[in-house]
Amino acid sequence: MKTDTDTDTDTGTGTGTGTVATGIAATGTTQGAPVRFDTKIAVVLREDLETWQRLNVTAFLVSGLGTQIPEVIGEPYADADDTPYLPMFRQPVLVFEGTKEAVTAAHRRALTRDLPRALFTSDLFTTGNDRDNRAAVRAVPAEQLDLVGVAVYGPRNAVDKVLKGTRMHP
Repeated sequence: MKTDTDTDTDTGTGTGTGTVATGIAATGTTQGAPVRFDTKIAVVLREDLETWQRLNVTAFLVSGLGTQIPEVIGEPYADADDTPYLPMFRQPVLVFEGTKEAVTAAHRRALTRDLPRALFTSDLFTTGNDRDNRAAVRAVPAEQLDLVGVAVYGPRNAVDKVLKGTRMHP
């Protein structure tokens, strides 16, 4: 799926009709035509993370979206031999980066807009399981979280406002 930085960053390539969270069919419904979604899935990472941390944080952040927002998940896959595979997101995940301040501001804007979101703090690099991860987040007030990444989902324009001050990940 296409994830470049031009005006079509929300566009994926697919066939059939895409249904967006608002219940409105996505544009580009002919076979082979690009699909433009009314929603956006975005991850914002702190720019000072090591490569392994960026990958790990991104994987953790997006893992929660499908459990709480089922409409972001597409249909199961199968190869030509009918070997089944798990479904994946129905639209691209756009990855951005920014300073610590930009990630904190994105988190604050996602909260004020009440958008579905996930977070990853620096404390989570020292834990080894979900129980300890949740306890580490629970121990810190929202304004004091040392955020290294945030995932957000919602209408394109609202997510774009959350992302203000960040840039596409290289």
